[in-house]
Amino acid sequence: MTVTPGILVLAGTPIGDIADAPPRLAEELATADVIAAEDTRRLRRLTQALGVQPAGRVVSYFEGNESARTPELVEALAGGARVLLVTDAGMPSVSDPGYRLVAAAVEKDVRVTAVPGPSAVLTALALSGLPVDRFCFEGFLPRKAGERLSRLREVAGERRTLVYFEAPHRLDATLAAMAEAFGSERRAAVCRELTKTYEEVKRGPLGELAEWAAEGVRGEITVVVEGAGEPAAGELDAAELVRRVRVREEAGERRKEAIAAVAAEAGLPKREVFDAVVAAKNANA
Repeated sequence: MTVTPGILVLAGTPIGDIADAPPRLAEELATADVIAAEDTRRLRRLTQALGVQPAGRVVSYFEGNESARTPELVEALAGGARVLLVTDAGMPSVSDPGYRLVAAAVEKDVRVTAVPGPSAVLTALALSGLPVDRFCFEGFLPRKAGERLSRLREVAGERRTLVYFEAPHRLDATLAAMAEAFGSERRAAVCRELTKTYEEVKRGPLGELAEWAAEGVRGEITVVVEGAGEPAAGELDAAELVRRVRVREEAGERRKEAIAAVAAEAGLPKREVFDAVVAAKNANA
């Protein structure tokens, strides 16, 4: 007898206001064979708020047990189960557990679908007042100061709007590092407690935002940063050209490739960037 594979459902959950729960969420919670939840206690509060009584088995699925529990859930899917994956807020897999399970399900030819829901990334982007036509989500930055600054320097020339998640107790240090890597005048928006009672969007230059955050900020934080401006030909001095090459080399690019990329960004001949790199090397010899 051939068993028809089940289906994996990724369900978006409210990021603040429970009224934002999509109508299909209650139905899925009530009918799923298995509910994999990042926090089973928060799931219980969610189901109570929605007036839902889950009929299926509830299991925890969080960063600490994601690798170990994925095979168990894939086995259930292979046996025909409808597995619902929910995280604490927003869409599973977006800086939350889910990627491993989706990848494993796809590998087994199990159908994966979603119940679209609220997203802190898109909500913050829309409220920021910054360009939304092109953007990239960078998730959480490294906790260590040196690694954080290095990661930011890698994208200092990125022209798309950047979106980050950050913990409130690290916000001041992160904004200060952003001001150092991107420039203190780069525009940004700090979105706090989105859709909740004390929602706040603080907009301004990174330098000013870093000073504001030094006083202490609470709540769930999403930071949106303006992309780099289009450099005019000849606008960048030799030191900046060398810095950009170094950042790319530190990120793993070969020097030849880094020089070509920086030259293309700046609208300059590769030879001019190469000469700047050689001159800086000789000056430090």
